[in-house]
Amino acid sequence: MRSVLKLAAASAVALSAGSLSAAAAETVNVGVCVSWPGYAMLEVAKEKNLIPDYDLNITIFEDPLGGHAALAAGQLDVYGCTADYTPLVVDRGTDVVNVAQLNPSYGVDHVILAPDTEPADLPGKKVSAPQAYIGQLLMGIWLDSEGITPDQVEWVNLNADEAVGPMMSGDLSAAYMYEPWISKVLEAKPGARSIVNTADPEMLKTGIFMDALYMNKNFIANDREAALAVLKARWEGLAYWNQHTEETNKLLASFLQWPEEDIGYVIGTNGKSFEGGIYMMDFDESARLCGVLDGEGPLGMANGSMVDSIAMTNDWWIKLGLMENKIDASKGIDCSLMGDLVEAGYRQSLSAH
Repeated sequence: MRSVLKLAAASAVALSAGSLSAAAAETVNVGVCVSWPGYAMLEVAKEKNLIPDYDLNITIFEDPLGGHAALAAGQLDVYGCTADYTPLVVDRGTDVVNVAQLNPSYGVDHVILAPDTEPADLPGKKVSAPQAYIGQLLMGIWLDSEGITPDQVEWVNLNADEAVGPMMSGDLSAAYMYEPWISKVLEAKPGARSIVNTADPEMLKTGIFMDALYMNKNFIANDREAALAVLKARWEGLAYWNQHTEETNKLLASFLQWPEEDIGYVIGTNGKSFEGGIYMMDFDESARLCGVLDGEGPLGMANGSMVDSIAMTNDWWIKLGLMENKIDASKGIDCSLMGDLVEAGYRQSLSAH
């Protein structure tokens, strides 16, 4: 086992030389849980040769739970997905940890109310959200803020696109949605309105509506240099996007098979964020949430709040009936890789342009 000093020294060499020492073109298997720009910065690192000693074998799953199963089984080494799964990793005892928080939702996620509906009307009515995902958390937390408990509504397990028809027909009284489905419903149903979204400061500071980077524990233990290289490459891909935003958005559109304009509507065109999309935290911001770098986190989130955010998610999964057990949130997180990069002197503070 390498000591922290040796790891820091190895990282320092990597930072100055541009890569971590490793066998040429060692393959690292990377998963992306859905076609989403927030998970795609390792594709930028791959395409721009920002991690030359490693071959990133990147797979888009379009099935978050399938990707998590592959990561737990060791078929993947690294996986980008939402942070809300972290409590389940602990509860199920899988060999998986969340190594970094990446991108908070910055208004991309909404709750839409049907026409002529007020929050007080919702008990006994149908509301939709995808089960065990950000949408159910947002709906549950908002209902709670209105004094409505989860068992007072009839939950329907629908993603945003699947909820459009039932909203149009009047079968749903409220639905979790994101663009372009929000606009479709608001245009077709006069009187329908967004009642809350994740750009709300109270929602932002919880830190629970978040993309994250997961790794298999055995990958970290058996090839820590590779784990450090991949983690650093993720931030280097982000820096490339910051400095070459238009070019990189084109690259991401090709990789994800999205219209280029839609990439901008999620991550923006200024190299930092898009209100109504997601906020792209730089390395320093993420390291502060891990508690391995001094300073306050972004958007009202406190230093070291990553553990608290996972614990809060666990509490909500219990309230929503998705989990039974209160877990030790710290067991789902490994900030030591971020800490090694900090100790080696790596810093990154990116601003909009």
